[in-house]
Amino acid sequence: MPRLKRVKPGTDVGYRRLGAGTGFRYVDADGDPLPRREADRVRALVIPPAWQDVWICSDPYGHIQATGVDDAGRVQYMYHPQWTAGRDRGKYARALALAEALPRARGRVTTSLRRDDIDQERVLAAAFRLLDQAAPRVGAERYLVKHGSRGLTTLLRRDALVDGSTVALRFPGKSGQRQEMEIDDIDLATAVQLLVAGRPSSPLLAYRRGRRRVALSGRDVNVYVRSMTGGAFTAKDFRTLRGTILAADALARIGPVD
Repeated sequence: MPRLKRVKPGTDVGYRRLGAGTGFRYVDADGDPLPRREADRVRALVIPPAWQDVWICSDPYGHIQATGVDDAGRVQYMYHPQWTAGRDRGKYARALALAEALPRARGRVTTSLRRDDIDQERVLAAAFRLLDQAAPRVGAERYLVKHGSRGLTTLLRRDALVDGSTVALRFPGKSGQRQEMEIDDIDLATAVQLLVAGRPSSPLLAYRRGRRRVALSGRDVNVYVRSMTGGAFTAKDFRTLRGTILAADALARIGPVD
């Protein structure tokens, strides 16, 4: 199979999708209709009908085959299957490497979780433990402002509830889906019990710096993850690892297929 070629959507020459009655037609950079075989290739991509400003790669071996803007105004990408497969292999290899690094990291995080003060180190340790046990998205202020979705670093005090050794999180996640997570961990619960004290609309994962509270950022969390694991991992790798474990567990429950 030919090697894939890196392309730049919107910069490299590509095709456009135009409305035609209840369907679509496809034209090249000069506005001419595509030859039948090429049009068939483009249709086989099954580009979502709702996408606007669609750009289509003219090279069947471009690593990105199409882009478009969805209903929420976000640019979406459609990758070549070969590119996706290679990226997934790398992603799962990283997840397995993270699994190997976690036992030692967990011991170090537990030590930090048991600190007396709610300082940056202890709050970062709480963030790590939440990633390790529940793997929420890391979150970002821009997603909160634009979509109303929260993640680890944009959780509010009111999103967390502590009952004994259990920490429950309930918050609006990606695409408006309600997220509910429960973690049974006495060290985490002790720290979160201190973090939730105060105004409910204030950030949950924040530490004292002088007279003010400073909320953790995604960058803070990722730097801490790397320092604890000794590898180039990020919060996203915890989600991949958790998905891998859940998939393996589901397959084990199904058992061999006759």
